[in-house]
Amino acid sequence: MPEIGSFHPQIVHFVIALGIFGVVFRLVSLTGRLAWTGPSATVLLLIAAGASVAAAESGDQVHALAERVPGAREAVEEHQEAGELARNLLLGVALLEVGGLAFHRRPQVARWLVIGSGLVGVGALAAIYEAGEHGGHLVYGYAGGVGTRSGDPADVRHLLVAGLYHEARAARDSGRAEEAARLTDELARQMPDDPTVKLLGAESLLKDKHDPRGAMAALALIPAPPDQRGFVIRKGLILSDAYVAAGLPDSAKALLTDMAQKFPKARFVAEALKKLE
Repeated sequence: MPEIGSFHPQIVHFVIALGIFGVVFRLVSLTGRLAWTGPSATVLLLIAAGASVAAAESGDQVHALAERVPGAREAVEEHQEAGELARNLLLGVALLEVGGLAFHRRPQVARWLVIGSGLVGVGALAAIYEAGEHGGHLVYGYAGGVGTRSGDPADVRHLLVAGLYHEARAARDSGRAEEAARLTDELARQMPDDPTVKLLGAESLLKDKHDPRGAMAALALIPAPPDQRGFVIRKGLILSDAYVAAGLPDSAKALLTDMAQKFPKARFVAEALKKLE
């Protein structure tokens, strides 16, 4: 089979959508109502079975890369096993559907075959859900494929930047100020010219290194990008916190009052001003 690993997420979503609608249509058709759902179910389930083969193959082609991430091997294997089970059940459904077509001249046999398709289809849906759950855990819990699927060095760098950002916040929230400062400094080395990263550096000076005047000086050197309301608000909130930490509450109140007038719908500004008052 050709190299299709990069299309794994897209193929998987086709399997999920086609499988769900196919099984639901088959179950509805067994009630004897909505006659059109029978042929529709057959078409959808056959395509879903074919797509499941492609999904399993594309997953095999890329799972080695995700498996190399330290600690991710077990999550990769669980996702792979669930995906292969879903594929096997969908292939079983496809065989039952083909059998129903082959025995169309023997209605009783054909009906039992499509009943079997419906029952196995329910199991296939459970397996699809399990595979999706494990896949989500792999992607969101271990960054499986995130930033690495394309092979673009810029995407890998984005992954590193995101990891540094989130880990720095987690360190700060857990009281590990030195670790948060170290991670933020590394983030600044990765993106020294990015205004948002400079803002994070000033925030780290204030919250991790407890240097409010240093934070004030750093903020003064960061020009706000044009037409970025959120950036201006974030910068002002950090500066107001620095004023308070430096023993200048009146300056903080004046700043927040001015911001509240400029951005009357900014909830965080209103909350900061209320807290200060």
